[in-house]
Amino acid sequence: MYELEEKGYLYFLIAIPVLAMLFLYVQYWKRKKQREFGDTDLLKKLSPEKSVFKPILKLVVFLLALTCLIIGLVNPKMGTKLETVKREGIDIVFAIDVSKSMLAEDVAPSRLEKSKQLVSQIINNLGSDRIGIVAYSGSAFPVLPITTDYSVAKMFLQGMNPGIISAQGTSIDQAINLATTFIDKKDKTNKLLIIISDGEDHSEASLDAAEEAKKLGLKIITIGVGSEKGGPIPLKRNGVVQSFQRDQNDEVVITKRNPEVLKQIAKATGGGYVDGNSTKTVLDYVKNALDNIQRTEFESTQMSDFKSQFQWFLGFGFFLLFLDVFLLEKKTKWVEKMNLFNEKE
Repeated sequence: MYELEEKGYLYFLIAIPVLAMLFLYVQYWKRKKQREFGDTDLLKKLSPEKSVFKPILKLVVFLLALTCLIIGLVNPKMGTKLETVKREGIDIVFAIDVSKSMLAEDVAPSRLEKSKQLVSQIINNLGSDRIGIVAYSGSAFPVLPITTDYSVAKMFLQGMNPGIISAQGTSIDQAINLATTFIDKKDKTNKLLIIISDGEDHSEASLDAAEEAKKLGLKIITIGVGSEKGGPIPLKRNGVVQSFQRDQNDEVVITKRNPEVLKQIAKATGGGYVDGNSTKTVLDYVKNALDNIQRTEFESTQMSDFKSQFQWFLGFGFFLLFLDVFLLEKKTKWVEKMNLFNEKE
C-alpha cells in the first residue's frame, strides 16, 4: 500500500505533454523554414554530423527526468508493515442507482452526479466505519466490498456511470439482495444500507427484499434525488447534448422522482427517507441516524510505518538531467559506423 504526501504537485505533470507538443511544433517549423531556405539534401551535406534522432532522445530523457522530479516532489510513501487494529463502527453499504433516468438534470449537475457527491460527503464525515458500494439499474453490481479504505471507495465512486451495467431499468430489490451478501451473519457489527435513487421502481419485489433485509438486521435509509416535476434524459456525445431519450411513440421521456417507493422501503426496515436535493439535510439526517446506531468493535488490517521514497525519484531525475547535458545533438561516431539504417548505400 502506498500514499502520496503532496498530491498537488501532480498537476505539474500536465507540462509533460505540453512540452512534447511544443517540441513537435518547433521541429515542424524548423523543417518548413529549411525547405524554404534551400534543398534538403544540400542542407544535409552542409551539416553532415547533425543527427535526426538525438534531439528526440534528448527530449525523452529530459521529460523522464522532469517526471521523476515531479514524482519526487509528490513524495510517494510505501507501507512497510501490515498491522491489525481494533476499531469501533458499523458496516455501511451504499447502493447507487445508475439507471439512465439518473442522467436527468432536474438536479444540478445531474441526479447521478448529485448522488456521488452525497456519498462522497457522507464518507468524509465517517470515522472508523466500514463501507461498501453497490451499483444497480436493471441488475446489481458489487463495486466495492466492505473496506475501511475511504480513498479507494471514492476512486471507485467517481467511475460509476450507466455504462457499467448493461441491463437497464431500476430494480431496487436487486440492490438490496446484493447488499445483504456483504453482511457476515457471524459478525455482530450493526449494518446500514443507504440507497440513493430517483425511486422509479415499479416492482413490488423491492418491499419483499426490504422485509428479508430486516430479518438479517439490515436497516435501510433511502435518499431521493431528482424533482417530482421531472425532466428529460439527455443523450450526450463528448459532453454535448445531442437529443433526449424518447419512448416507442417518439415522445420525449420525462422521468420523475418517486419518493413513495423509497419511503415504503425504508419504513419496512425501521429506517427513514430523506430528500437528497439538499446536501445539508442529507448529511444532518445521516449523522443523526449513525449517532443512534450502536457501534461495535471489530478488527481490520492496515499498512503502517510509511516511509518516504522521494529520494529515489529525485536521484534518478537528477541523473537523467546530468545525462541530458552530455547528450549532444551530433551523430555518435560508433553508431554511424555501424550503418544500422543503410544510410551510406
